[in-house]
Amino acid sequence: MTGDARTKTRRRSGLRAAVLGAGSWGTTLAVLLDENGHDVALWEYFPALAASVRRDGENRRFLPGVRVPSTIRITSDLASALDGAGRVVFVTPSHAIRAVARAAAASGSFDRRAIVINAAKGLEQKTLCRMSEVLAQELPTPKRRIVGLLGPSHAEEVSRRIPTAITVAGTDQEILREIQRFFMTDYFRVYTNTDLVGVELGVSLKNTIAIAAGICDGLGFGDNTKAALITRGLAEMKRLACRMGGKEETLSGLAGVGDLIVTCMSRHSRNRHVGEEIGRGKKLPQVLAEMIMVAEGVNTTKAAVQLAARVGVELPIAEQVHRVLFRGKDPRRAMKDLMIRKAKKEM
Repeated sequence: MTGDARTKTRRRSGLRAAVLGAGSWGTTLAVLLDENGHDVALWEYFPALAASVRRDGENRRFLPGVRVPSTIRITSDLASALDGAGRVVFVTPSHAIRAVARAAAASGSFDRRAIVINAAKGLEQKTLCRMSEVLAQELPTPKRRIVGLLGPSHAEEVSRRIPTAITVAGTDQEILREIQRFFMTDYFRVYTNTDLVGVELGVSLKNTIAIAAGICDGLGFGDNTKAALITRGLAEMKRLACRMGGKEETLSGLAGVGDLIVTCMSRHSRNRHVGEEIGRGKKLPQVLAEMIMVAEGVNTTKAAVQLAARVGVELPIAEQVHRVLFRGKDPRRAMKDLMIRKAKKEM
């Protein structure tokens, strides 16, 4: 059997998936699923960008240098992308999830029996909802069929087949195993986790801590400072996640410590970049205007501080990041105020 024949046979036995959002991560996941033998449609909101990716075989705006196979159907027609899809992957920025989910539900092509996979990290600013909650509110899908594929996974690395481990979280073990098999490759390892609350909060809250870590870099502080921020930031993440019903051990896993480390340390981290630029003296509007991609931690910081106030949880680092981002507080003064807080026990 020739290579082409094997590919065609493999594709006939694959599942149909719709990946909604053609940014760097959406494009990466579409390519990965195509490699796994699935029939993939990649939906991009802007027709011109969808056309350019089809024409170039590359997403030059968001993922330059990575080939996008012609076997992936790239479209800006949402109904067409969803037609026949038994797996629907949401990879838009978190602030767009509700609008896209609402449009999907109204498209006439969305199958309520489909498994819905959220790959966006963040909290909705107005409602303070997690992404799985937003999807459950807008889609006719049973809650047990909504899962999150989340963890330390920069698209720039996964797209180049650099070994990566991630978590799929949800409430139904059988569905989790299905999605684990759906995404697993020899460079993309997927673990299952039934603590959806803890996983979603972990991957969201770590973005605020990454902004703080970037501010430290921009101010010229050292490794001691960043280690303290990461460690105490993790304590804040655990505090809020547990109050919301998550499990402390989840925050010691890939969606907690794992994602926190990569986002605070990596040159690919958009949130660390935002903090670094602010630490160097730029204001938030200027930093965001200069970026192509979305830094989820900016909106998440607003939501996290509001959520913490609602449930009575103290988040000192997040509160100082909020004051720096939105109230013009001097970053060096914010660090000083963290250091001179009342002395406490560590645990």
